[in-house]
Amino acid sequence: MKEKKYNISVEATLEVIGGKWKCVILCHLNHGKKRTSELKRLMPTITQKMLTQQLRELEEDGVINRIVHNQVPPKVEYELSDYGTSLQGILDSLCAWGEKHIVKVYGDTSVLEENDLNKHLN
Repeated sequence: MKEKKYNISVEATLEVIGGKWKCVILCHLNHGKKRTSELKRLMPTITQKMLTQQLRELEEDGVINRIVHNQVPPKVEYELSDYGTSLQGILDSLCAWGEKHIVKVYGDTSVLEENDLNKHLN
């Protein structure tokens, strides 16, 4: 492995889960296995190309598992790896902070889409 230097350890975290989509993907997978089409439906503004790229990067970093079922047509699912489940506390904290921020800015959480991840708010 190539030697790398970090100024602060959070850089290593952000290298793996940073960006607009990775935490969102991980939050959805935190609630169970998902097929690519399910993730796309849950994240309608992500492009298929970006979703595929982000899934590949998360898999390369060992945070998610890609499960290929040997059937016709092929079925592929994604799930958090054991290593990925260690991010649950971080993801929960990010969601909690985001809710507080939304309330601070908008007065309530009505700007959040109604979905399985936000059911506890309504």
